[in-house]
Amino acid sequence: MKILFFDTKNYDRESFTRELTGQPGIEVKFLKTELAPVTARLAQGYDAVCAFVNADISRGTIEVLHGCGVRLLLLRCAGFNNVDLDAAADCGIRIFRVPGYSPEAVAEHAMALALSVNRHLHKAYVKVRENDFSLGSLMGINFHQKTAGIVGTGKIGAAMARICHGFGMKVIAYDVHQNPELMDFATYVELDELLAASDLISLHCPLTDSTYHMINTESIRKMKDGVILVNTSRGALVKTDDLIEGIRAHKFFGVGLDVYEEEGPNVFEDRSDEILEHSVTARLLSFPNVMITSHQGFFTREALSAIARTTLENVHTFEHGGSSPNEVK
Repeated sequence: MKILFFDTKNYDRESFTRELTGQPGIEVKFLKTELAPVTARLAQGYDAVCAFVNADISRGTIEVLHGCGVRLLLLRCAGFNNVDLDAAADCGIRIFRVPGYSPEAVAEHAMALALSVNRHLHKAYVKVRENDFSLGSLMGINFHQKTAGIVGTGKIGAAMARICHGFGMKVIAYDVHQNPELMDFATYVELDELLAASDLISLHCPLTDSTYHMINTESIRKMKDGVILVNTSRGALVKTDDLIEGIRAHKFFGVGLDVYEEEGPNVFEDRSDEILEHSVTARLLSFPNVMITSHQGFFTREALSAIARTTLENVHTFEHGGSSPNEVK
C-alpha cells in the first residue's frame, strides 16, 4: 500500500513514522502541499492519500484522484464536511476518518479557553511581562455553581460536560441524541432553554445543514447577558458577523475560539509577516474579551499518537476488505 500524505508538518511525520515501525507493507511519502484539485495529480501511482480537515476535497479533487488510481481517502481528523461524498461514491473511493482520537484533548482546550477569557489570562500575561502588576480589568467570575450549556454531547461534548461537572457547575445539554453516560449529572433541555440559562456555552456539534450558523443574531439575543461562548468544533457553527455585533453590544463576558469562519488560510501557518486580506480575524482580535487559538484543540502527544494509530488501522481494514464504524459513507 502506497500512501501520499498531504499538508504534513514535522509532528505529523514524527507521529506516523513511530506508528509505522514494523509495518513494511506500507510505503508513505509526506508532502507539505495541501490537497486541492491542482495538487491532487501528485497522487499518480499511489493507492491512497491522507489529508487533514482543511483540505479541499471537492468533486474536482476526487475526480483527479480517481484518474490517478487512488482507491482510498484517509482523513486524519474527525470532520468530513469538506469532502464531496457523492463524488467519492461515484468514483468508488472509500473514505475513512478518525472519529475519536482524544476527546479529552479538545474538551480540555475548550475549558482552557473558557478559563482564559473568564480570568483574562491573555491580558494578564501581557501586563505582567510589562511590569504592570495592577488588577484593573482582570476580574472574572467563579465557575462553581454556575450553569454550563453543552451543545452536542458526543465524545468531546461528553468530556467537556464531565469537566464542567468537576468544576461544580450545573450541566445542561442539547443534542438530537441523548448520551446515557451523562444522565447522572446532566439535564437535557431544548436549545432555546440552554441559550437562556447558561453562563458558559460550549459548542461540540458537527457542521451540518441544520447546525450551520446556529449561533446568529437570533440565538445570541436569547442568551444571558454576560455569557461566555466557546467554540472548538467548526467555525461555521457561528455566523461571525453576528457574533461581532453581539460582542460590540456587550452581550458576551468573553469569547474563546479555536475555530472560526475564514480560518482556512491561517490554519497551522505562520503569517506574522503578512497583512491579512480578510478583516474577520483582525476584527475578532481587536476585542479585549476575545481569545483565538489556531485550531490546536486536538494538539496533544496522546491525540497525535491516536490519530496515527487509527489511520493505519483504517488502512488494514481497507486492505482486508473489512468494515469499520470509521468509514464515511
